[in-house]
Order: sequence, then structure tokens, then C-alpha cells
Amino acid sequence: MHLAEPLAIPQLAADLGLEIIGDSALMIHGINEIHKVVPGDLTYDHPKYYPKVLASPATVILINARVDCPAGKCLLLCESPFDAYNALVSRYKPFSNPMGRTYHAGQEVSLGEDTVLMNGVVLGDRVRIGKYCVIHPNVVIYSDTIIGDHVVIHAGTVIGADAFYYKKHPEGHYDRLLSCGRVIIHDRVEIGAACTIDKGVSGDTILGEGSKLDNQVHLGHGVVVGKNCLIAAQVGVGGKTRIADGVCLWGQVGVQKDIDIGPGANVLGQSGVTKSIPGGKTYFGTPARDVRDVHRETISLRRLLDPDERKAGAE
Repeated sequence: MHLAEPLAIPQLAADLGLEIIGDSALMIHGINEIHKVVPGDLTYDHPKYYPKVLASPATVILINARVDCPAGKCLLLCESPFDAYNALVSRYKPFSNPMGRTYHAGQEVSLGEDTVLMNGVVLGDRVRIGKYCVIHPNVVIYSDTIIGDHVVIHAGTVIGADAFYYKKHPEGHYDRLLSCGRVIIHDRVEIGAACTIDKGVSGDTILGEGSKLDNQVHLGHGVVVGKNCLIAAQVGVGGKTRIADGVCLWGQVGVQKDIDIGPGANVLGQSGVTKSIPGGKTYFGTPARDVRDVHRETISLRRLLDPDERKAGAE
């Protein structure tokens, strides 16, 4: 992000309570993440990337460790560089609602304090939305959905569509089972753009507090997602699956219906979860298995097929 006006380091440090190490006369011309920085930018640091960020083109670095400042740079010492970076972005790129407040709401809709609905949002009957939520343009929320506080839903997402639940008729066509369930979204959930979350057939589809969904995620009917889960783009979860707290499902993971994923499980991208898996492990492949077993098998197969690999293994 390029700043409209250069920012002086002493003023910034005074505003955020930061300690200056290095050249305080430098000016900040932009705010950027480490992979995008150019000279004049401010970025934040993480212990994992100390060498990389200190050697980067960034001019000013938010950091939580007292280290030697490279020539031509300035370090701003703070307890949480991540939070300080967010404070800067919020100040110089504040949230705005340029689309206005033209939306459609059904009967008996309830909206909490300071909740923002952008242009084109559609709310069904008896929808309840808590405080401090942001519903971006063209989101559709079907009847009887309940949404907690501090929830963000990005553009084009559909909440509460009918379950994909059919019975095959003897004549060959399919009869749809009518859905009468709900979707319940707890506090501080964030849902990306173009997601689809179906209501339960007769019960509830639930997203637990603090969970985050990337773009183009699909949750089938009756899925229960625990607290503080991360679900990356293009994940599809079959109906009635139960996902425990702290689970991470990375890009394009497919999950079978009516299974359990244990707490803290980490499923790597493009894996297929075909049966219940315990928590506390990392999984990969289809069917998804403990990634350590997959790696061992891959190495063994490579050694079997490649003479050079066999020799290296023997040594």
C-alpha cells in the first residue's frame, strides 16, 4: 500500500508507543508485507524471518527483538509487530462502505448495533445478526439464520440454501427432501467471498466461534465446525460431518459426509478425507493418512526405483 503522504518515524513512534532504533530521519512511503516490500516501505517482522526481513529492501521494520539495525534502515521495537502493523493499516486504509446501504430484508429481521449491510444484501425472514458485523455486497442469507457478533461475510456468499438431499424415484427422477433446518454462525467468524453454506435438513449447520473460511468454500447440510478452525479456498465438506476445534483444512481438501475430524488435525492441500481421522496429526493424500507415513513410503519407493537414491540410503 502506497501512502498518499510520507509518514515521519518520530510521530508514528509517539502515536503507537514504539521505540526507535536506527535512523529516525527516514520517511515511510508505503506499508507492505515482506514478500512485496520496496525501498521506503514499512513492514513487520516475525522471528522466523528475521534474517530475510533485515536484508530486505524495507526501510522501516516493526520488530519485537532488540537486534543490530542494518545501515540505512530504522527498527521500531514493539511487543506485537503484527498488531502494530494492523493498527497502521486501519489508520491509513480504513474500512469504508462506498456501496451505500441498499439491501432487502424480510419480516422479523433483527440487526445488532453498528452492523453494516452493503448494497445488494438479501436477508430472509427471521434472520438475526449480532453487533459489529460486516456483510459485503450481494450476500444472500436465507430465513432463520442466526449470526453472532463481529462476523464478516464477503461478497457473493450464500448462507442457508437447501440441503443436497434427494431420493431416487422408481421412474428414474429424483425427489427432493424439504429442508427445515438453520445455519448458526457464532461470534468472530469470517467467511470469504463466494462461499456456500447449506442449512440442515432438520437440524443446524454450525460454525464455531473464531473460525475462518477462505473464498469458495462449501459446507454441506448439518456440518458442525468447531472453534478457531481454518478452512482454505475450494474446500468441500460433505453433509453432517463434524469438525472439532482448531482443525486446519488447506486448499482443495475434500471431506466425505458424516465423518469426524478430531481436534487440531491439519489436512494438507488436495487431500481427500474419506473416513474419520483423529486429531493432533497432519494428514495428506487420498485417502488422507498421517503425512509421516506418506513421506516414508515416498522415500522408500524412490530408493527402490532410483539406483542413486538406493546408494545414498545405504551410505
